[in-house]
Amino acid sequence: MISSPQPNPPTPPVPFPLTVTPNFAPRPPAPDPGEPALTPPPADSTTTFVRKPKLAGAKSRKREIPEGLWTKCPKCSTMVFDKELDENLKVCPQCDFHFPIGARERIHSLVETCTFEEMDAAMVSVDVLGFTGVATYTSKLEAYSKSTGLKDAVLTGICLIGPHRAALGVMDFSFLGGSMGSVVGEKLTRLIERATEKALPVIIISTSGGARMYEGMFSLMQMAKTSAALAYHAKARLPFISVLTHPTTAGVMASYASLGDLIIAEPGAMIGFAGPRVIKDTTQADLPPGFQTTEFLLDHGLIDAIVPRPELKDQLVTYLDYLTAGLKAKAVRA
Repeated sequence: MISSPQPNPPTPPVPFPLTVTPNFAPRPPAPDPGEPALTPPPADSTTTFVRKPKLAGAKSRKREIPEGLWTKCPKCSTMVFDKELDENLKVCPQCDFHFPIGARERIHSLVETCTFEEMDAAMVSVDVLGFTGVATYTSKLEAYSKSTGLKDAVLTGICLIGPHRAALGVMDFSFLGGSMGSVVGEKLTRLIERATEKALPVIIISTSGGARMYEGMFSLMQMAKTSAALAYHAKARLPFISVLTHPTTAGVMASYASLGDLIIAEPGAMIGFAGPRVIKDTTQADLPPGFQTTEFLLDHGLIDAIVPRPELKDQLVTYLDYLTAGLKAKAVRA
């Protein structure tokens, strides 16, 4: 009997080792090529560094606001929409700061539509002295005429303010600082004389830095000429209302601007003969707070009333009602 071979017993499984010993050393992490070296390279090194691109700065809010739509008030720093500012006659709705305004804009805000009849529109200044300096007087006149659209620093004419026919003169500070030269004096004198002839009240709205230095003595003569015309106007018992705006100083304030039967002014205007700095340096004395402002002068009796610009037309109508009552009664009796 042949016996069958016995199978080999199963080989027990070999346990997996818990730790494996690597047969190589781990490599250190490679440095980021984009990062600059921490230490400066030697002087003879030719290493080139890769600079990070600069990120564009965020756009400021100021650039996002389109120009010509908003105006910053210099008194309260409020941003005012230009359309709202124009509707309020260039007066800040937050703090009532009065922005400068041109002569034509002011006339448009006061007179009835299409009633302003301008006088002496073509009158222009002449360089009598042949003044020369950094620029000639003639070149300055041409430049200011081009930038403002005016022939000189005042517009005069006959108009209707409410129901009243009146002679109106309005100065513009943007033309050579509203300085009074021969043309300004002559136009205002002719306006006053026309009003005296036609028995009309006179209203002059002043803003000026004083006499025009380019015309020397001829400019100073306008102070006497306008004052004399107003004297004849007063002798005829005709009213004159003087309106002072910022600024009204020097030769203008020393002549016709201070001769009104009624003197009114806009809020916050600087009014006086010389500036505060000149007065302080001359007198060597400290000036009181608010010196030469409208409010200070009202308290000390130099002006009769402070009238905000949006209320000026209505107030002028009220004043003319009172001041011309005698003229109407005289006309009825005649």
